[in-house]
Amino acid sequence: MRFDLTDLGLFVHVVEAGSITAGAARAGLALASASQRIRGMEEHCRVPLLDRFRRGVRPTAAGAALLHHARLVLQQMERLRGELGEHGGGLRGHVRLLCNTAAYSEFLPDALAPFLARHRRVDIEMEERPSHAIVQAVAGGTADIGIVADGVDTGMLETLPFRLDRLVLAVPRDHPLAGRRRVAFAETVGADFVGLAPGSALQEHVGGHALRAGRALRLRVRVAGFAALCRMVEEGIGIAVVPETAARRCRRTMAIGVVGLSDAWAVRRLVLCVRRFDALPIHARRLAEHLQAPAAITTA
Repeated sequence: MRFDLTDLGLFVHVVEAGSITAGAARAGLALASASQRIRGMEEHCRVPLLDRFRRGVRPTAAGAALLHHARLVLQQMERLRGELGEHGGGLRGHVRLLCNTAAYSEFLPDALAPFLARHRRVDIEMEERPSHAIVQAVAGGTADIGIVADGVDTGMLETLPFRLDRLVLAVPRDHPLAGRRRVAFAETVGADFVGLAPGSALQEHVGGHALRAGRALRLRVRVAGFAALCRMVEEGIGIAVVPETAARRCRRTMAIGVVGLSDAWAVRRLVLCVRRFDALPIHARRLAEHLQAPAAITTA
């Protein structure tokens, strides 16, 4: 079979994205070129690799087998690049890091900047996802490192501590709850809320707990980012659940109050998870070591 690394990488992207169009964009290829490559792979295999539907694609049984081996080959090539880079001028490395909302917005920017400054030839692909989806991706080999809340079942993955994340309630400064030190989340679910944009891992987490408390959140508006969310709170549009670090930062310039949540789920320990630390490509292993190092573990 005459598959090259571009073919294998494209196929992985197409399956993960669920469409040839999105997969081509991830791989940096034109749609026509990507479609031609996929057809060429199927012709060489003499078997369909994808089932095509109006809204996307799914791998056939043969495609699932190819996906498994493609991931293994690409992971081995990444390890090879890293190890060769140790002996030469330094080949470019790539690390795929999946994380929840708090890690993505609050902790990783400060943690990643010094690592990237020291490792000029390492690229990091960072994506926000819910914790359960991160575990599945890391276990399935589609991500090198995940950062998840410790309440999720990580199965056989290896884990290391990363950060402590406290969730609090952001309210307008003149709100009746503003004078409270702590409040149970169940007391608030009937109020108007401001939420994060669809797809936010944190918003899915909060919405799930609202349903467990007996009703769906009444979201008046969804915005991107904690600063925009707290600005809406300041204007009295609603209240919001946010990481304590974000709420206290926004409180310096906005007229909002910060109220603790008494629920156990509001205090989350974030952990790094990988399939095996000793099997990571060298660039990914160095990143994991950097993120879990004592100097990187600070709590708000």
